[in-house]
Amino acid sequence: MFSKVLQIFKIKDLRRKVLIILGLLAVFRVLAAIPVSGVDYVQLKNLFNSSQLLGFLNIFSGGALKNLSIAMLGVGPYITATIIMQLLTMIFPKLKAMYYEEGSSGRAKFNRISRFLTVPLAMLQGYGFLNLLKSQNILGHLGFFDTALNVLLITAGSMMLLWIGELISEQKIGNGVSLIIFAGIVSGLPNAVKTSIVSYDPAVLPAYLAFLVVSVIVIAGVVFISEGERKIPVSYAKRIRGMKMYGGASSYLPLKVNQAGVIPIIFAISILLFPQFIAQAASVISPDLSVKLNDVVTRLFNNIFIYSAFYFLLVVVFTYFYTAVTFDPKEIAKNLQRSGGFIVGVRPGQSTGEFISKIVSRITLFGAFFLGTVAILPNITQMITGVTTLAIGGTALLIVVSVALEFLREVDSQLTIREYEGVR
Repeated sequence: MFSKVLQIFKIKDLRRKVLIILGLLAVFRVLAAIPVSGVDYVQLKNLFNSSQLLGFLNIFSGGALKNLSIAMLGVGPYITATIIMQLLTMIFPKLKAMYYEEGSSGRAKFNRISRFLTVPLAMLQGYGFLNLLKSQNILGHLGFFDTALNVLLITAGSMMLLWIGELISEQKIGNGVSLIIFAGIVSGLPNAVKTSIVSYDPAVLPAYLAFLVVSVIVIAGVVFISEGERKIPVSYAKRIRGMKMYGGASSYLPLKVNQAGVIPIIFAISILLFPQFIAQAASVISPDLSVKLNDVVTRLFNNIFIYSAFYFLLVVVFTYFYTAVTFDPKEIAKNLQRSGGFIVGVRPGQSTGEFISKIVSRITLFGAFFLGTVAILPNITQMITGVTTLAIGGTALLIVVSVALEFLREVDSQLTIREYEGVR
C-alpha cells in the first residue's frame, strides 16, 4: 500500500495532481478558519459540548461549524440536495430515467440540478442556524442587513467548497466532497489526542488500553464490512453472429453488504434535529411554549440510553429505505436479460428480480445493524469506559476508512493505467 503511494511522487503527472489536491484542501482549511462576526466563543464551546447532534454536523462541515466560519455548513447543503434529488426519482419518472438510463450525460444533468438546489438550501440552513445561535446568546443582536450579509457569506462559503470539491474530483484521484469531509475529520485528530493526553488519569489506565484495543478491532471491522460483498454467479448465453460466437462466459454480480454508505446516518440525524428546530420555531407563537419544548427535547436527548436506542432504530430503518430507493433489483434483472445474462437455476426477468431482492434484504439486515452500531459507538464507548474524553467516533471512522480505501483504489487504477501504457 505505502509503496503505491510513494510511486505517485515518481510520476510527474500524478505528483502534480496530488499537489493540486493538497493545495485545494489547504484553501478549504483557510476558509474554515474565517469566522462570522459577533461570536461568543465561550457560549459556542458550551453548546457543542452539550450537543452530540451538533458534533455530528461539525464532522460533515469539516470542522468549520465549530469555528462558526463562513464555511460553517460545509458541503452539507449539497449532500441534502443530492438526497432530495434521489428521493424525487421515486416520484418523477423523468428524473429516474435521467439518472439511471441516460448514462453520463444524464448524471451530469442530475448533478447540475442538485447544485442549483444547493443554493436555496444553504440559505435556509444558514438562516435557521443563525437564529438558533441567537436564541442561545452565542451571536449578538443582528439587524436585517447584518443577518442577510451573514447568510450570503455562509451560502457563498458552501458554494465555494462545492467548487473546490469539483476541482478535486477533476483530478481523478478520489471524490472531492468526500476528501473535504475527510480533511476536516483528520484536522481534528491532533486536538483530540492533545485533549486525551491532558486529561490522562493513571487510575483509568485499563480503560485507555481497552480503548486502544477496541479502536483497532473497530477499524478492522469497518474495513471488513466496507469491502464485504455477496457475489452472485452470472452466466451468459452463447450467441452466434456471422462466423463468430459471442458469450458463454461466466461472471458475478457483486452486492455490497453496506449498500447505503453513511447516508442513513445523515437521515437519522436530520430526524433527531427536527424536534429542536420545532422547539425553536415555536418561539414565534409563544416564547413560554418554546422554552417548555426545549426542556423536554433536552431531557429526552440527554438520556444516553433513550437517545442511543432511538438513533439506532432510525439508522436501521433508513438503511432499508435508502437501499430500496437507490437499488432496483427489477432494473438489474432487465439489464441482465438484455445482455444475455442469467443466474443459474433462476428464470430470467421477474424471478431474477425477486431472487436478487431477497438476497439484498438479507445482507442489508447485517449492514443496517453494522451502521446502527457504528452510529452509537461513541455512546457505547463512554458507557463502558466511563471516560468522556475517550470516544470512538464511529461515523467519522467510517468516513475516514471509506475515503481512504476509495483513494487507494483510485491510486491503484491510475498506476495500473500507466503501467499498461508503458509509463514509468
